[in-house]
Amino acid sequence: SNVNRTQTMEDTEVEEVKNLQIEFEWVMRDEVHAILKKLREILVECARRFPVPCFPDNEGKRTEKFVLMAAQDQLKCSVTLTGDSITQADISYKLKRTSSQVQRTSITPDAPWKLQQVQDAANHLQQAINHIDNVDGNYAFKSREEVLQIIGELIGALQRGRTSLIIPKKKAIDELMKGRNMKSLTPNLPEDQAISFFLQCHKLIIAVYQLLNVQGTMKMEATQAECSVGWLNEVLVLFTVGLTLCQQLKDKINAFKMDVSS
Repeated sequence: SNVNRTQTMEDTEVEEVKNLQIEFEWVMRDEVHAILKKLREILVECARRFPVPCFPDNEGKRTEKFVLMAAQDQLKCSVTLTGDSITQADISYKLKRTSSQVQRTSITPDAPWKLQQVQDAANHLQQAINHIDNVDGNYAFKSREEVLQIIGELIGALQRGRTSLIIPKKKAIDELMKGRNMKSLTPNLPEDQAISFFLQCHKLIIAVYQLLNVQGTMKMEATQAECSVGWLNEVLVLFTVGLTLCQQLKDKINAFKMDVSS
């Protein structure tokens, strides 16, 4: 009877392999396309939230107003954001060393301050949508590697897009002072000061920097104020949902690695 049992086990294994093969073929034929379609809907939804033209049906250029304030009126700023640019701002701040004196500067529509992070994120998102659009809806995937390559490209584009909003590029103080955006400020700031606007996660942040000579050593002091930006929050959530979907598909495809010849 041992012989019989061995035979049954072999039959079961053959059957399992066959079933896996059928499942794998179904995933390759239908499931990948279904997930890409769902992913595309999420990414188009994400594109619609951007205040810059990012996809054919997003006309972009929304205008919103924000107020950013730091404790003890150390820094106050009212901002108009149009698309990816600050088109108007009134900025007043007190420097730490001479706290009584209030400095003022402003941004006017004729010299807007561009938030490059918004355009960068939009470009990466557009790239991800293009990757999906490059796959014909009737295309039959031939191998795991092929699917994994597309998922890899999508994950790359979405991570870059998300990162450009979450992590502002660090700049040295002299780089900030010489930056093209500083020319947006009227009146110009004194030599030893700089201002920076940037996005970090779902926040718009203004930072005022001052170089100080403390007993012969140059030190930098910074004051920050921030406010929450609703659409940024939504965009980041949708980026994350898209990345999760990619990861799930990747895991599903990888699960076949052991058992199925592809």
